[in-house]
Amino acid sequence: MNANLPNPFNITYPTAVQSSLPSQASFAQFDPSGRFVAAGLPIGSARIWDLGTKSTVRWLEGHVKGVTSVDWSRHSRYVLTSSKDWNVIIWDLASDTDPPKRVTTVRFDAPVTSAAFHPRNSQILLVLLSIGEAYIVDLRKEQRGRFELFEPVEEEEPSRQRAAITVARFDPTGRHVFVGTSNGHVLVFNTRTKTMVARHRINGAGTMKALDFAKGGRRLATNSSDRTLRQFNLPLYPSPALGSSILESELEPTYRFTDPINKVAWHTMCYSPDGEWLAGGAADNAAHKIYVWDIVNEGQFAATLDGGREPLVHVHWHPHKPAIASTTNQGNILIWHCPTPERWGAFAGGFEEVDENVEYEEREDEFDIEDEAIIRQRQQATEDQPVDVLTSASPSSPTIHRSALNGVSEEDEDMKWATDDPDEDYVGWKMKVLMEDEDE
Repeated sequence: MNANLPNPFNITYPTAVQSSLPSQASFAQFDPSGRFVAAGLPIGSARIWDLGTKSTVRWLEGHVKGVTSVDWSRHSRYVLTSSKDWNVIIWDLASDTDPPKRVTTVRFDAPVTSAAFHPRNSQILLVLLSIGEAYIVDLRKEQRGRFELFEPVEEEEPSRQRAAITVARFDPTGRHVFVGTSNGHVLVFNTRTKTMVARHRINGAGTMKALDFAKGGRRLATNSSDRTLRQFNLPLYPSPALGSSILESELEPTYRFTDPINKVAWHTMCYSPDGEWLAGGAADNAAHKIYVWDIVNEGQFAATLDGGREPLVHVHWHPHKPAIASTTNQGNILIWHCPTPERWGAFAGGFEEVDENVEYEEREDEFDIEDEAIIRQRQQATEDQPVDVLTSASPSSPTIHRSALNGVSEEDEDMKWATDDPDEDYVGWKMKVLMEDEDE
């Protein structure tokens, strides 16, 4: 795991612990704005932390067994919690009550391993049960239902038993659901039709433990039981309307990430917001270790973050900046950041730091943006150009939606389906902050 020494002025990943939140949590996750952290507790509740004040602002108390996952809606108004008590609860943080108002409670027939919102509509859920079953739950009035995602039975092998689903994730667009299985496969389902569109075999992976996507959803990282993190470039998947054939392929990883010294397994991994770094949380029983790899620089190892002797159980990267929330097995949440020392010489090549004051004489044109002679030449060239008074001005360029920049058109059929009957998670909603009583 040798690597070149990084340039201290180009570091865009966290390197030091900024603060610690004693929360008794099993995991923690930033909200999309990066201002709050939601922490799930094994006692059946969840806490919302304000990172600005380092205090708890809301308690989510509604489960009778341990919380297994939390998720935020795209504008942070709604929070989803899943639990071993077989329930998934959606909370409205815009409500004035404490605990917040329950939007809905969905009950299943087994403990819930994880649950997540659709990236574009908080009324569509993806739920994974401990018995290896995954469901898309649609809470909209016109399309209400609970739909199981399952691998179709092959006609050649009708008696073959389906592998259990061990992890399930929406891709960043919400168009597809990716699930990992106990036999080392990644299955891809269309969210709208609930049909399987691809089956990928990961050679030597074993049981799939976690999935994560880089920004845009074109790169996938997997964590499996063979103690190896893998990154893949994903193909383009056909629309279900074009045919019923399933894309069968064996994905070849672009990079493999392991710990060649200690041979530790991995609890989880996460990409940085720009997809340039990958962080892996080591399942080390004696230390709190986060390994960081430079994806842009051919996946080279960049650094090891040491968080002390409390073993790590979860890692989540901040959505906008170089910060990480890592959770210890004692329930403490470590917030990592990238300290930036003041080095004024980096702002100008001719800047010199001195030990004592010196008298300096300023030149008349020293701080001009451009030399006066150059400005006069440009003005003269502009005046010499002919003016076209006959041709009308060109029309303004068409608006480019953010989804189009990510390769998703607003006219896409899958996107129309997802945004039909939208939720009330609008920009500008206000959370009522309820502070803890210091006397308690």
